[in-house]
Amino acid sequence: MLMQVLGSNTLVGLAIVTFAGVCYSLFAPAFNLATNDQWHTLRDGVPHLVVYTAYFYFCLSSLAVGVALNVWCLYRPMAGVPRSTLRAYVANQEGRGLALLAGLVSGLGNAFTFMAGQAAGYAAADSVQALPLVSTFWGVVLFGEYRRSSRRTYTLLGSMLFMFVVAMAVLMASSAHRKPL
Repeated sequence: MLMQVLGSNTLVGLAIVTFAGVCYSLFAPAFNLATNDQWHTLRDGVPHLVVYTAYFYFCLSSLAVGVALNVWCLYRPMAGVPRSTLRAYVANQEGRGLALLAGLVSGLGNAFTFMAGQAAGYAAADSVQALPLVSTFWGVVLFGEYRRSSRRTYTLLGSMLFMFVVAMAVLMASSAHRKPL
Protein backbone atom coordinates (compact mmCIF):
# COMPACT_ATOMS: atom_id res chain seq x y z
CA MET A 1 0.00 0.00 0.00
CA LEU A 2 2.76 2.44 0.94
CA MET A 3 4.59 1.76 -2.29
CA GLN A 4 1.42 2.35 -4.31
CA VAL A 5 0.87 5.68 -2.56
CA LEU A 6 4.38 6.87 -3.34
CA GLY A 7 4.05 5.98 -6.99
CA SER A 8 6.19 3.73 -9.09
CA ASN A 9 9.40 4.26 -7.13
CA THR A 10 9.52 0.99 -5.19
CA LEU A 11 12.90 1.73 -3.63
CA VAL A 12 11.57 4.81 -1.82
CA GLY A 13 8.75 2.77 -0.30
CA LEU A 14 11.09 -0.03 0.70
CA ALA A 15 13.51 2.46 2.25
CA ILE A 16 10.72 4.05 4.32
CA VAL A 17 9.43 0.68 5.51
CA THR A 18 12.95 -0.55 6.33
CA PHE A 19 13.78 2.64 8.25
CA ALA A 20 10.53 2.38 10.23
CA GLY A 21 11.24 -1.28 11.03
CA VAL A 22 14.75 -0.53 12.25
CA CYS A 23 13.49 2.33 14.45
CA TYR A 24 10.75 0.14 15.88
CA SER A 25 13.12 -2.76 16.56
CA LEU A 26 15.61 -0.51 18.38
CA PHE A 27 12.98 1.10 20.60
CA ALA A 28 12.63 -1.68 23.22
CA PRO A 29 16.40 -2.17 23.66
CA ALA A 30 16.86 1.59 24.03
CA PHE A 31 14.09 1.73 26.63
CA ASN A 32 15.64 -1.22 28.45
CA LEU A 33 19.05 0.46 28.41
CA ALA A 34 17.63 3.72 29.80
CA THR A 35 15.84 2.02 32.70
CA ASN A 36 18.02 -1.01 33.54
CA ASP A 37 21.48 -0.60 31.92
CA GLN A 38 22.42 -4.23 32.48
CA TRP A 39 25.40 -3.88 30.13
CA HIS A 40 26.77 -0.97 32.19
CA THR A 41 27.09 1.38 29.23
CA LEU A 42 26.15 4.53 31.16
CA ARG A 43 28.94 6.47 32.85
CA ASP A 44 29.40 6.09 36.59
CA GLY A 45 27.15 8.45 38.50
CA VAL A 46 24.55 8.72 35.73
CA PRO A 47 21.25 7.59 37.27
CA HIS A 48 18.94 5.20 35.44
CA LEU A 49 15.61 6.55 34.34
CA VAL A 50 12.59 5.36 36.26
CA VAL A 51 10.17 3.58 33.94
CA TYR A 52 7.62 6.37 34.39
CA THR A 53 10.14 9.07 33.42
CA ALA A 54 11.21 7.10 30.35
CA TYR A 55 7.55 6.61 29.42
CA PHE A 56 6.93 10.35 29.85
CA TYR A 57 9.74 11.10 27.39
CA PHE A 58 8.33 8.46 25.03
CA CYS A 59 4.89 10.12 25.17
CA LEU A 60 6.37 13.58 24.56
CA SER A 61 8.31 12.37 21.53
CA SER A 62 5.25 10.52 20.19
CA LEU A 63 3.17 13.66 20.58
CA ALA A 64 5.74 15.79 18.74
CA VAL A 65 6.09 13.30 15.88
CA GLY A 66 2.32 12.80 15.64
CA VAL A 67 1.57 16.53 15.46
CA ALA A 68 4.34 17.13 12.93
CA LEU A 69 3.22 14.25 10.69
CA ASN A 70 -0.45 15.26 10.87
CA VAL A 71 0.28 18.85 9.91
CA TRP A 72 2.66 17.73 7.15
CA CYS A 73 0.08 15.30 5.74
CA LEU A 74 -2.61 18.01 5.82
CA TYR A 75 -0.63 20.26 3.52
CA ARG A 76 1.09 17.52 1.48
CA PRO A 77 -1.45 14.69 1.21
CA MET A 78 -0.73 11.41 -0.54
CA ALA A 79 -2.69 9.39 -3.08
CA GLY A 80 -4.20 12.41 -4.86
CA VAL A 81 -6.31 13.52 -1.90
CA PRO A 82 -7.00 17.28 -1.94
CA ARG A 83 -5.06 19.52 0.42
CA SER A 84 -6.64 20.61 3.66
CA THR A 85 -5.99 23.16 6.37
CA LEU A 86 -5.44 23.08 10.09
CA ARG A 87 -8.71 25.02 10.56
CA ALA A 88 -10.67 22.36 8.63
CA TYR A 89 -8.99 19.61 10.65
CA VAL A 90 -9.95 21.23 13.97
CA ALA A 91 -13.51 21.88 12.78
CA ASN A 92 -14.07 18.24 11.77
CA GLN A 93 -15.14 16.39 14.94
CA GLU A 94 -16.18 13.15 13.19
CA GLY A 95 -14.53 10.20 14.91
CA ARG A 96 -12.45 12.37 17.24
CA GLY A 97 -13.81 10.73 20.41
CA LEU A 98 -13.13 7.22 19.15
CA ALA A 99 -9.64 8.22 18.06
CA LEU A 100 -8.95 9.73 21.49
CA LEU A 101 -10.22 6.59 23.19
CA ALA A 102 -8.01 4.42 20.95
CA GLY A 103 -4.99 6.57 21.79
CA LEU A 104 -5.69 6.36 25.51
CA VAL A 105 -6.08 2.59 25.39
CA SER A 106 -2.89 2.26 23.35
CA GLY A 107 -0.99 4.51 25.74
CA LEU A 108 -2.25 2.56 28.73
CA GLY A 109 -1.22 -0.69 27.06
CA ASN A 110 2.27 0.69 26.41
CA ALA A 111 2.56 1.84 30.02
CA PHE A 112 1.61 -1.62 31.25
CA THR A 113 4.11 -3.20 28.87
CA PHE A 114 6.89 -0.99 30.23
CA MET A 115 5.91 -1.73 33.83
CA ALA A 116 5.85 -5.45 33.03
CA GLY A 117 9.27 -5.07 31.42
CA GLN A 118 10.64 -3.57 34.60
CA ALA A 119 9.15 -6.38 36.67
CA ALA A 120 9.76 -9.43 34.48
CA GLY A 121 12.24 -8.30 31.84
CA TYR A 122 11.66 -6.51 28.57
CA ALA A 123 12.11 -9.60 26.42
CA ALA A 124 9.26 -11.32 28.25
CA ALA A 125 7.08 -8.21 28.21
CA ASP A 126 7.64 -7.66 24.50
CA SER A 127 6.72 -11.24 23.73
CA VAL A 128 3.21 -10.81 25.11
CA GLN A 129 2.36 -7.27 24.05
CA ALA A 130 -1.34 -6.58 24.31
CA LEU A 131 -1.68 -4.69 21.02
CA PRO A 132 -2.85 -7.74 19.01
CA LEU A 133 -5.20 -8.68 21.84
CA VAL A 134 -6.79 -5.25 22.07
CA SER A 135 -7.03 -4.70 18.31
CA THR A 136 -8.55 -8.13 17.74
CA PHE A 137 -11.00 -7.65 20.59
CA TRP A 138 -12.02 -4.23 19.23
CA GLY A 139 -12.33 -5.66 15.73
CA VAL A 140 -14.58 -8.48 16.88
CA VAL A 141 -16.72 -6.67 19.44
CA LEU A 142 -16.79 -3.01 18.41
CA PHE A 143 -16.44 -3.10 14.63
CA GLY A 144 -17.90 -6.54 13.87
CA GLU A 145 -15.11 -7.40 11.43
CA TYR A 146 -15.74 -11.14 11.68
CA ARG A 147 -19.53 -10.98 11.65
CA ARG A 148 -21.08 -13.93 9.80
CA SER A 149 -17.76 -15.82 9.74
CA SER A 150 -17.45 -19.55 10.04
CA ARG A 151 -17.47 -21.38 13.34
CA ARG A 152 -13.81 -22.29 12.77
CA THR A 153 -12.89 -18.59 12.52
CA TYR A 154 -14.59 -17.85 15.84
CA THR A 155 -12.85 -20.84 17.41
CA LEU A 156 -9.46 -19.61 16.22
CA LEU A 157 -10.16 -16.04 17.38
CA GLY A 158 -11.34 -17.24 20.78
CA SER A 159 -8.33 -19.49 21.25
CA MET A 160 -5.98 -16.67 20.21
CA LEU A 161 -7.55 -14.28 22.73
CA PHE A 162 -7.43 -16.99 25.40
CA MET A 163 -3.74 -17.70 24.74
CA PHE A 164 -2.88 -13.99 25.07
CA VAL A 165 -4.63 -13.92 28.44
CA VAL A 166 -2.74 -17.05 29.51
CA ALA A 167 0.56 -15.51 28.38
CA MET A 168 -0.16 -12.37 30.42
CA ALA A 169 -0.98 -14.48 33.48
CA VAL A 170 2.25 -16.47 33.10
CA LEU A 171 4.22 -13.24 32.75
CA MET A 172 2.67 -11.80 35.91
CA ALA A 173 3.29 -15.04 37.81
CA SER A 174 6.92 -15.20 36.68
CA SER A 175 7.70 -11.72 37.97
CA ALA A 176 7.38 -12.94 41.57
CA HIS A 177 10.17 -15.49 41.02
CA ARG A 178 12.59 -13.17 39.25
CA LYS A 179 15.72 -12.00 41.05
CA PRO A 180 16.56 -8.30 40.71
CA LEU A 181 19.65 -7.37 38.68
